[in-house]
Amino acid sequence: MIELDRKLLDLFQGFVVRKDIVRAVKVGANVPVFVLEYLLANSCSTDDEEKIREGVESVKRVLQKHYVNPDEANVVQSKIKEEGSYKVIDKISVRLDASKDKYWAELSNLNIREANIDESLVTQHEKMMMGGIWAIIDIDYDSSMMIGNKIYPFVVSKIRPIQLSNFSLDRIVEARREFTNEEWLNVLLRSGGYEPKSEGMTERMKMLLLSRFIPLVEANFNMAELGPRSSGKSFVFKELSPYSMLVSGGQGTAASLFVNNSNGQIGAMGKWDAVCFDESTDELFKDREVVPLMKDYMESGSFSRAGKSGEKSANASIILNGNINQPVETVLQTSHLFSPFSDKISDDTAFLDRIGFFLPGWEIMKFAPANFTNHIGFSTDFFSEMLHHLRKDNYTNALDDYFTLGSQLRQRDTKPVRKTVSALIKLMHPDGNFTKEDIRKYLSWAIEMRRRVKEQLKRIGGMEFWDTNFSYIDKETQEETFVSVPEERGSNLIEDAPLAPGTCYTATCDGDKVSLIKVEVITMQGNGKLTVSGTSSAEVKEDIRNTYNYIRANESSILSQKHSLMRLDVTVQVTALLGTTQVGGIGSAVFAAIVSSVFGRNLKPALGIIGNISIGGAIVRATNFSDRVSLLSENGAKTVLVPMDNLQEMATLPATILGKTDVPFYANAQMIIQKII
Repeated sequence: MIELDRKLLDLFQGFVVRKDIVRAVKVGANVPVFVLEYLLANSCSTDDEEKIREGVESVKRVLQKHYVNPDEANVVQSKIKEEGSYKVIDKISVRLDASKDKYWAELSNLNIREANIDESLVTQHEKMMMGGIWAIIDIDYDSSMMIGNKIYPFVVSKIRPIQLSNFSLDRIVEARREFTNEEWLNVLLRSGGYEPKSEGMTERMKMLLLSRFIPLVEANFNMAELGPRSSGKSFVFKELSPYSMLVSGGQGTAASLFVNNSNGQIGAMGKWDAVCFDESTDELFKDREVVPLMKDYMESGSFSRAGKSGEKSANASIILNGNINQPVETVLQTSHLFSPFSDKISDDTAFLDRIGFFLPGWEIMKFAPANFTNHIGFSTDFFSEMLHHLRKDNYTNALDDYFTLGSQLRQRDTKPVRKTVSALIKLMHPDGNFTKEDIRKYLSWAIEMRRRVKEQLKRIGGMEFWDTNFSYIDKETQEETFVSVPEERGSNLIEDAPLAPGTCYTATCDGDKVSLIKVEVITMQGNGKLTVSGTSSAEVKEDIRNTYNYIRANESSILSQKHSLMRLDVTVQVTALLGTTQVGGIGSAVFAAIVSSVFGRNLKPALGIIGNISIGGAIVRATNFSDRVSLLSENGAKTVLVPMDNLQEMATLPATILGKTDVPFYANAQMIIQKII
């Protein structure tokens, strides 16, 4: 037993369990994890192997006697009749039979569809109406219960939900100071069943897995995850919490999700902490009415069905899970990352823009036995109660003490970014003690996950979502940091395909650090306005203005008569794909991007350009020639245009670079045009 296991036992006796024991017992009983751990925690929360064995045997006896396997349903029904009353562990749900003005209880594994249940029990446990709950249930047998000539003898007389009867965060808050950040993260992951020390568990992998808990601690959090099968996308919401509900694809209706207009019954959004739509790549909702209702709810946290029930508020977080069956790089070459989702939402930008967090599930491993922990974690009922109670805390303004968000983030971007930071603080620092560097880490993570949504919207919706170069600014140093999205780079950051009009690549260097830069330009009808985004570098902005002014002053020789910049608005976005250094020397790449955008012409595949253009049109020699050409080549450039004044430096290029990249020269702006098409 490792030190962290002993620490958990000392601080949380009775609320922790060894996860390998859970898996071993679960093999013989197809029961949700939180049900099994509810039974195991009290009897096996110890390091005494003998007591653990005794506890396991006791739990096995309870399950053997009271847990109903579906193939034993008839036998258990017979026992209920013979004994008059019997205790079972099963999932119970309730429906209203309006024709008989009566509630019926359904016991899933016991295969009883019409058990009598008193309305008071339904009122006490309303979630039975919303997908059902697991519970310890007392069932009586009464042959006098009749409707007409038909006997309905089974009667639910008592229900004890499988969850803690009381809970306080004080124990968590007090104990958190005994753990380092790394230890606490490991505790959270082991509580979810993962082994943070196993192969493949990088720091990024840990953060990806931790992020699956966010909707359980943050109210009204909208999240999407696409990933391969067997990566555990739905496990958290199906097995780890009695406060979450899993909806199978196509089964969501307006009545079940929001409100039933016939009886005023509030739906799942008002009953659960999180509602996960599984297999969202299939038909997502049953009713057409659900999509606009869901849009309103995801935006405001409230809903109203045609005014019949009035406006209702709710707190459920929304999770859209789906499978992706081909490499992300392939999807991005032809479409966008929302395309695998249901047709009803995959191109609906208004719906998709309400998703605040896009978890790249394709990065998460397919789990092997070694990736599941054999160590101690919180029992699932304790863990789920902790997550449920943390929803009451709010740290959405925590980042304001240290950082401001870049001007590119709009209101619909800042809200999910703040909520993500808040959720990660609650998960990692339930005692409220965190540092500036903790916030920096969570803020960068939050911006990446929101930017992933906007990058896909840009692919679908164009100009409305153009500025995706998200950043944050350190209040103390005024340093602006831009956050990238890994998959937008691909395996080669420079795509080996004709570059879209307005797209070009270059590299900058300050003498020590080299950065790979993507220049993107769009032009549209306007009044000659130039807008620059994605950079805080005065040198870069000056290069862009000089290049733009040179083109505008020489339109007659560079552009055709019908393509005047006086009648176009030009937006130039600069993105650092590798490195953070943005210094001058990008004018030639900007020139190529503007000209290709104006004419709507693709540029050569995998093209890079270094060098600068003065306001008078002179070509400026590129400094740090070898480093810049090498960086472009190593990241996929097949052609790198360079100034003629760098000709004598060709000998400094490694032979491996010259073997895979063509390096032609240009002496003026017209030569650039001739060589880029």
